[in-house]
Amino acid sequence: MSAREWRATHAMGGPVEGVALVAKDGFSARYDLDRIRGVFSRPQHQLAGQSYVGRILVMDTVKGGVASAWMLNEMKSRGVVPLALVFNTVNPIIAQGMALADLPMLAGFDGDITEHLRTGDRIALVPGERLLRLLGRDA
Repeated sequence: MSAREWRATHAMGGPVEGVALVAKDGFSARYDLDRIRGVFSRPQHQLAGQSYVGRILVMDTVKGGVASAWMLNEMKSRGVVPLALVFNTVNPIIAQGMALADLPMLAGFDGDITEHLRTGDRIALVPGERLLRLLGRDA
């Protein structure tokens, strides 16, 4: 592995490239998001006011359970959904929600992935290889 690649212990979905939206914070589709407008809506969240639509979310962990899991599928049906999700830690319920929504996910890295990436980085996820690759960074 180079300084621009990280391996995950958990992976699902197909390969994807996109722009990262990064926070050392948790993720709850139920409590953190305005799922109609496609933005983080909880005022205390590090990403409050930012759009998650079409971005690869890189977050510390998931919060919540069954409601967040089915909400991911509902968000995908309306096209108001992240491109993919990357977590330091994930729970089985959210993993099931990601599978139901057919969204790519990587989780479980050797170290805190939110410390290696920043918002605006162009990244690639290759779940079949459990690989996250940094493609480019604005200076």
